[in-house]
Amino acid sequence: METKIKSTAIFNGKVIRVTKDEVKTDNGITAVRECVYANGGVAILAFIEKKLLLVKQYRYVVGEETIEIPAGKIELGEDLKLCALRELEEETGYGAKQIKKIISFYPTPGFCGEELHIFLAQQLYKLPHPKAMDEDECIEVMLIDPNEAYQMIQQGIIKDSKTIIAIQQALLEQWKGESSC
Repeated sequence: METKIKSTAIFNGKVIRVTKDEVKTDNGITAVRECVYANGGVAILAFIEKKLLLVKQYRYVVGEETIEIPAGKIELGEDLKLCALRELEEETGYGAKQIKKIISFYPTPGFCGEELHIFLAQQLYKLPHPKAMDEDECIEVMLIDPNEAYQMIQQGIIKDSKTIIAIQQALLEQWKGESSC
C-alpha cells in the first residue's frame, strides 16, 4: 500500500479531475503518481432478436469511429441502474423491463480511478418518445450477431475495452447455456 504525502490539483474539469501526488511506497521510496479521477460510467449489454445492440460514434481522442455497447457517465449521486436505463434510452431509443449488473472493473488502474459497471438489459422495447441524446453526440445504432462481433474484436475493428468485456461475457454465457443442454 502506498501512503499519500502530498497531492496537487492539476486540472478540474466537467468530466475528469487530475492530480499529481507524491507517495511513499511500501519499500520506503518516494514516488510521483499522476492520477485521473472521474465519477465512473455504465455500459449496457443488450440484445434484440439475438443480435447485440451496439452504437457507432466518432471518438475525438482516438481520432476514429468506434463500435461500442451503449454507455455513459454517471452523474454525481445517480443510481447506477437508473443511469444505465437513461443511457440505453438516450443512445438507442430503447427501454428495458429488466436490468442487472453483471460486472464492474477499472479500465486503466495504473493512472485512472474510474470504475465502469456493465449491465445486462433484458426484455427491450422501442420507446415512442425517447429522451434525446446529448447534443454533441452523433450515434448510429447497430444490430450485430455476437459471433460476428467477436470476429470484429479479433480483426481489431472493435477496440473498446468495455465492449470487448461485454461481448466475451455474452459469448461465455451462451457457451455455458449450450454446454448444460
